[in-house]
Amino acid sequence: MTRYEQFHRAGRQFELKDYYGAARTLETLLMDVAADDDCGDWVGHSLTDARLLLARAYYHSAQLGRAESAARAVLAESPTEAYAALLLSRTLERAARPDEARQALRLATALGAPGTA
Repeated sequence: MTRYEQFHRAGRQFELKDYYGAARTLETLLMDVAADDDCGDWVGHSLTDARLLLARAYYHSAQLGRAESAARAVLAESPTEAYAALLLSRTLERAARPDEARQALRLATALGAPGTA
């Protein structure tokens, strides 16, 4: 299966609310990319797209520690990714860490994340 096919399979799993399946598919994809040292574009999708979808899958499957790590990884590589900041805020809020959640929400708002204005 190509990386493009893996990414779209994970997207379909996510849409079907198979968040664990989507996470497993994305974890495999990201391990393959790391092994090949190829972080290129997969017909309009990037490594950041895959990591952000992974963070969302973790969040929706209540794997909050993993969701936080994945969202922080996206922000480390793409500091202007507004949705990653919003996802980090929601994750921290759900993990009962309100002060950190507010900080992340301020960043998400500054970056123009949807629903924060």
